[in-house]
Amino acid sequence: MSRHERTPLGLIGGTGFEQAFGRAAPPEAVATPYGTVAVRRLSLGGRAAVFWSRHGEDHALPPHRIPTRAGLWALRSLGVRRVLATAAVGSLAPDRLPPGTLALVGDAMDFTRGGRAQTYFDGPPLPVVHLEATRLYCPDLGDRLRRAAADLGMGELVEVVLVVTEGPRLETPAEIRAFARLGAEVVGMTGLPEAALARELGMGYASLAVVTNAAAGLAGPISGRDIDRRARKARARVAALWRRVAAGLGATPCLCCPPPPQAPPFPWPAPGGRG
Repeated sequence: MSRHERTPLGLIGGTGFEQAFGRAAPPEAVATPYGTVAVRRLSLGGRAAVFWSRHGEDHALPPHRIPTRAGLWALRSLGVRRVLATAAVGSLAPDRLPPGTLALVGDAMDFTRGGRAQTYFDGPPLPVVHLEATRLYCPDLGDRLRRAAADLGMGELVEVVLVVTEGPRLETPAEIRAFARLGAEVVGMTGLPEAALARELGMGYASLAVVTNAAAGLAGPISGRDIDRRARKARARVAALWRRVAAGLGATPCLCCPPPPQAPPFPWPAPGGRG
């Protein structure tokens, strides 16, 4: 087995998502310069994988308190170079993207409000780094997810533009109308700065959006119970896609998502800080 075949695949999802993969190891605490997070090791499609639950093992962390820098640093420190993520989203086009739809995030807009750490390169002793974000999401992983969906008879995996809000409150109808005019198609509270931070660490990153509801003002009141139910219902399909991708990765490294050229070799001396 080559070095790249031994490289674990990183997985990011909501609390309890690891149950979709069958047996997983107990939570393992990983210390990072940004705090300690829990991950679980498992096997997926014959490949080692590491799962990080964004909101914590007991779903105690709201979106704006997720320790994203710590979670991604933990994955990278365990050897991860590719990450598959998923997130529950609302649809700004429910006629075209109704609840229950799985979509591939192709681009994103960040409307978080400064409560989240946006970069690892947050001052001395590290250099200033301006991440080039024309292709924030890994094209190779995206292609593999599309082929997996076709192979599994799930049809076309539509590419969407995600807008990420701060949370934890849901959006107002006026905000949804504004986001739609800007080109957003789905809205959620996770995914950024997660994708950008993964790229700063030199990890290829792809995300599946699970449409759980029509966004505010486009249907009736939004039910948290319905969101949770539809997110759980989608787990088996997401797990099947990820398993198919994992089985096909083989020994080929990801060449399309290098770290920024200014970044020092990982692990660099990190200033630390929350999340």
